[in-house]
Amino acid sequence: MATTTITSGPRETLPAPAGRHRNRPTSRRPNWLAGITSWIWLAIVIVPIYWIVITSFKTQSNYYLENPLVPPGEPTLANYVMVIEADFVLYFVNSLIVTLGAVIPAVLASFMASYAIVRGRGSRFLRYTNSLFLMGLAIPLQATVIPIYLIIIRLGLYDTLLGMVLPSIAFSIPLSVLVLSNFLRDVPKELFDSMRIDGATETKMLWRLAFPLTRPAVVTVSVYNALNIWNGFLLPLILTQSPDKRTLPLALWSFQGQYSINVPAVLASVVLTTLPILAIYIVGRRQLLSGLTAGFGK
Repeated sequence: MATTTITSGPRETLPAPAGRHRNRPTSRRPNWLAGITSWIWLAIVIVPIYWIVITSFKTQSNYYLENPLVPPGEPTLANYVMVIEADFVLYFVNSLIVTLGAVIPAVLASFMASYAIVRGRGSRFLRYTNSLFLMGLAIPLQATVIPIYLIIIRLGLYDTLLGMVLPSIAFSIPLSVLVLSNFLRDVPKELFDSMRIDGATETKMLWRLAFPLTRPAVVTVSVYNALNIWNGFLLPLILTQSPDKRTLPLALWSFQGQYSINVPAVLASVVLTTLPILAIYIVGRRQLLSGLTAGFGK
């Protein structure tokens, strides 16, 4: 029986897939201008903070004798003790009550209003309500000082913490509604439809679906409103007159009058006032950055 031998010709080399090519190192020129500018900006921001902190540990006499940028040779806590003994704890509690009493209701009301606006687009009333919230962004606080003052007096809330809480809530809602409604529009409609098929009510979808998905936005508007209210000076100035109703920004103003020559004591009060804001940022920095950067990658 004859056998035939089949010989194969030269094999052709197939080109490798594009994805298998090795990444060749590309030479990049260093951006010296951006680097130098970043370091200059960092120095502009850090140097004043550094000066405030080290000066708060100096004595009044050493402040005028030593180099302002050199750390104190003998640091002291006398300035902090002096500030705390000057009813600083009372002013801190007042600021905390006003901030929490305004931020929590404002964020909750804004979140529920944003959900109603986004999920009820066919309603003409909700469309007008959204336009009303947007109009609130165009009204500055300084333009409403006299009406707020008269309304608070007629309500009998002048020189009370509640008199500062109510206007703070009103001015926190417009921007909060704008931010939260934009985040809620990014939630897929199919998720709401599937929960509705399973028998979920609007309240359950609000708190079990919309709230967890928009938590970064909630943290963002909460921190932003807390910063504005904590550092607010105009409302406490016009709505209070008793020393025991002052908040920290107004107390700093009184410290400047009380310690007009003692600069280290004034800066010690500034450091104590900034510590709560720094703590809020450290605790919620991940959620805050997530809320601020959401949408840039879409």
